Amino acid sequence: MSYHNPPTEPRISATFDEYTMSEIRRAAATGIYDIRGGGAKRKLPHFDDLLFLGASISRYPLEGYREKCGTDVVLGARHARKPIELKIPITIAGMSFGSLSGPAKEALGRGATMAGTSTTTGDGGMTEEERGHSERLVYQYLPSRYGMNPRDLRRADAIEIVVGQGAKPGGGGMLLGQKISDRVAEMRTLPKGIDQRSASRHPDWTGPDDLEIKILELRELTDWEKPIYVKVGGARPYYDTALAVKAGADVVVVDGMQGGTAATQEVFIEHVGMPTLACIRPAVRALQDLGMHRKVQLIISGGIRNGADVAKALALGADAVSIGTAALIAIGENDPRWAADYQALGTTAAAYDDWHEGRDPAGITTQDPELMKRVDPAVAGRRLANYLKVMALEAQTIARACGKNHVHNLEPEDLCALTVPAAAMAQVPLAGTDWIPGKGGY
Repeated sequence: MSYHNPPTEPRISATFDEYTMSEIRRAAATGIYDIRGGGAKRKLPHFDDLLFLGASISRYPLEGYREKCGTDVVLGARHARKPIELKIPITIAGMSFGSLSGPAKEALGRGATMAGTSTTTGDGGMTEEERGHSERLVYQYLPSRYGMNPRDLRRADAIEIVVGQGAKPGGGGMLLGQKISDRVAEMRTLPKGIDQRSASRHPDWTGPDDLEIKILELRELTDWEKPIYVKVGGARPYYDTALAVKAGADVVVVDGMQGGTAATQEVFIEHVGMPTLACIRPAVRALQDLGMHRKVQLIISGGIRNGADVAKALALGADAVSIGTAALIAIGENDPRWAADYQALGTTAAAYDDWHEGRDPAGITTQDPELMKRVDPAVAGRRLANYLKVMALEAQTIARACGKNHVHNLEPEDLCALTVPAAAMAQVPLAGTDWIPGKGGY
């Protein structure tokens, strides 16, 4: 008698699934690695694995229509004479002109200004559209130095020294030739139409002592007015945060691996870095160990999508969050109304990630003049402002439910975890227990 009843459908290997096999065939046929945009697509422990413990008898909630709940935040008060004051703890991450179109950059500036927050230049320099429509603009200072000049550094409201990015910690940026138009080439001092690969590290410093010198140079250049941020990819958040603080940073930005990018190797996106959830507590611990928590602000980015994500990041110890991919979706990226155009490219609106090719049907991640016309900066800016408003209201709603009169009063005690990995990363109890992995309990 046979005890083996084979399944009616053939089984596909969990190790060599269809996607893996297709990637092997593509590599064998082309001899090059895959490049794409976006963030990690694998399922990772994330904010959805955490829940808030709302108020009941042991805590009392606040009435939403009668009791205030603040959302304001000040960034960069440690050394800067003119810190940035924001109405909401949600900022727009650095996304370059070149990877994004001019109308898209203008829309980000318009939306951020209406919502009372800041936007960030990204690689490639400062555009007049963005500066003109951004009440608060952070200037990114990257290894490439593309478009960098002292005048624009002084025109910015803060400076962000980029050491790494969550989608590719340890790697530089990429901008393929089809997106290097006449204007992009002029701003970056590059030949038109030639692929560009940014450096993976700064050319004039190699360690924290040199970073301290660079920060002092930038402070002198800007008369000690501008806050200096240091942005790192989420790989060694405790040590990177501590070293950034010791070098003199006013703000530390930690970007987890769910953070997006305009273009890089897929092997980078999926296999380098740590989940955003795993980065927050070590960074906070570094600030606490140095006695600098809340004195040096911590901004968390990488996969932030809604007000619940914002509230959870703040409860774990962040001062603010930064969004990139979500902001692009808000202004029209991957919009189903262009479904036929996405299908013509061999993809769908929900899966489109070839942002590096310059053929984006939404007109956002392209330099094609005709496609760019699809973006109305005023309309797109209002959409972004609406989205930011909703995120802030959602975070307020959660804070009130936990009995807090400011979103920054949320704390780890307000959270529990649904999974053991999330409990370990966030250092909050597994739901229904007081057990934190690695810290005892039951």
